[in-house]
Amino acid sequence: MKKIVILISGRGSNMEALIAERDGGRLPVDIAAVISNRPAAKGLETADAAGIATRCLDHQAYAGRAEFDAALAACIDEFAPDLVILAGFMRILTPDFVRHYEGRLLNIHPSLLPSFPGLHTHQRALDEGVRIHGCTVHFVTAELDHGPVVIQSAVPVLDGDDEASLAARVLRQEHRIYPQAVRWLAEGRARLVDGRVVLDATLVDDAVLIAPSLR
Repeated sequence: MKKIVILISGRGSNMEALIAERDGGRLPVDIAAVISNRPAAKGLETADAAGIATRCLDHQAYAGRAEFDAALAACIDEFAPDLVILAGFMRILTPDFVRHYEGRLLNIHPSLLPSFPGLHTHQRALDEGVRIHGCTVHFVTAELDHGPVVIQSAVPVLDGDDEASLAARVLRQEHRIYPQAVRWLAEGRARLVDGRVVLDATLVDDAVLIAPSLR
């Protein structure tokens, strides 16, 4: 069984989705630890209640980004994970940290990458007038919000949407596809080969999930 460590900064709703899938027997992983850079992160309480080891490394206690990332890597490595899952971890990671976990570091981003990397993705999608928005699970590389894509999910941008309503629709899809991606990787049905994600033939049609309201 694959071992994962989850990094959060707040509530960790994607972490909650992963825990729920694990508890339901649909995600064959050992969640070895949940680590936060913020002592007040509510997700630490959730993880503790679920019987998962928790750690907190307050980034403000370190001299700089490199020092924090080195300490974070040392903490993660205590658990020897197969995958490190970013679930609302609000830190830009140093290239050294990313290289250390190359091929094992996974993120979910609230847009259909490569469109709208960075912050405020939902408002930017509305400002651009796009009709389709969504979310992407990808491996992390040194370039922000880039890296090999595992799965994406699309949602419609509806007339009358504001940032909050669009964000809520995308978040529901995040909670679907992040466990899906982790399951595929844990089962060996998706793998990273020469900088691209290769899926078993049976998964190809599921690599882009379309929200039911689009069908």
